[in-house]
Amino acid sequence: MTVVDFVSPRRAVPIELVGGRGHYQRVIAAVLAAETSVWIATANLKELMVEDGRARPGVRRRLGRSSYRSVLAALAEASSRGVELRILCADRASRPFRAELARHPGLRTGLPIRQCPRVHLKLVIVDGALGYLGSANWTGAGLGARGTGRRNFELGVVTDDGPTLDHVQALFDHLWRGGECAACKLRDLCPRPLDTVTTARPRAPMRKKARSKRK
Repeated sequence: MTVVDFVSPRRAVPIELVGGRGHYQRVIAAVLAAETSVWIATANLKELMVEDGRARPGVRRRLGRSSYRSVLAALAEASSRGVELRILCADRASRPFRAELARHPGLRTGLPIRQCPRVHLKLVIVDGALGYLGSANWTGAGLGARGTGRRNFELGVVTDDGPTLDHVQALFDHLWRGGECAACKLRDLCPRPLDTVTTARPRAPMRKKARSKRK
């Protein structure tokens, strides 16, 4: 048994089941409220628009209408507050994502993105205290940011279970640091094996008190 190949012992784990728009309401909302860290693993990485509820001088809010901005703008603000960001993905980010990323100079170092063609897991870990595991990629269609009739049918779970989060974060960090690269049969096809990448900033501390809460 390893951090990659395992079956965890059977036990009771608190979960919230989320589907469709629930991904946006639960997962994206948690990301936007992050205080210490956001770790994302996804096969596909695309631009994602979020509702912008900020009050801005000289701009009148229209009743019943929402304005939107890129989630990268929100992540840039989080990075400036010291929130550690990491994205692990399988393919190169979409062109709109890359174009928006270029508009936020602070994310050049504040949002490290590492690519591994074997990554197919989809997860989001916020503050080491809340985790999403499911089918949704980091895309608007996957995470419920698209309108009804346009978004994907997705399903996942959200949990604050400590042992589960520990194992999931250990797996993410293992892959992030290239722990499987040496023996990988796809190494010759990899754009940049992760064991050749400079180690990222130290792992964000767990918020044990927050993650041990039970709902």
